[in-house]
Amino acid sequence: MSIFEAIMLICFGAAWPFSIWKSYKSHSNAGKSMLFMAIVEVGYASGITHKVLYSYDFVLWLYVLNFVLVFTDMMLYLRNARDARVAEGHH
Repeated sequence: MSIFEAIMLICFGAAWPFSIWKSYKSHSNAGKSMLFMAIVEVGYASGITHKVLYSYDFVLWLYVLNFVLVFTDMMLYLRNARDARVAEGHH
């Protein structure tokens, strides 16, 4: 287990609740990128895979938590995009 890996994941993960709250409350995707979030998800999925296959420890759960947080923001992104299309009169 690397304490530095855990600190890195805690620091990265600390930003996602704010991003989720902004997406939820504003109903806007301003400043958001689905591509960016997808790339981050691939990174977290790779970290999860590594932990499961080669280095199982509690840090796995930090990867899982971060993955879930980013996934939540991605779902809000899709909701906000749908709402914007509906507001413009496009289905």
